[in-house]
Amino acid sequence: QVQLVETGGGLVQAGGSLRLSCTASGRAFSTYNMGWFRQAPGKEREFVAAMNRSGGTTYYADSVKGRFTISRDNAKNTVYLQMNSLKPEDTAVYYCNVVVLGVAGAKPLFGSWGQGTQVTVSS
Repeated sequence: QVQLVETGGGLVQAGGSLRLSCTASGRAFSTYNMGWFRQAPGKEREFVAAMNRSGGTTYYADSVKGRFTISRDNAKNTVYLQMNSLKPEDTAVYYCNVVVLGVAGAKPLFGSWGQGTQVTVSS
């Protein structure tokens, strides 16, 4: 199973920006569809954004459309999440995972998750 390491979180004021990174182990990264998810305290983990293996197609949760941008660098085995115009409700631990893309959206492929990266947005 591929190992995923998320970095880039932090504390930011509302309206600010952060860029998260997720680096994968192994040589098959370019064959994976990748996604970002988040989990706020007391809530279930939810989908945020996804990108297909080539980077040509992206998917976003309605709550982040127009503010967040997912991208990837297959040469670096890394997927990014640029987060702009952050809101306090974006506060959560953010995780990446390999995803399966379908009519139902993006579903995580692996049942286990990395440590995630904490994003805290102050009002």
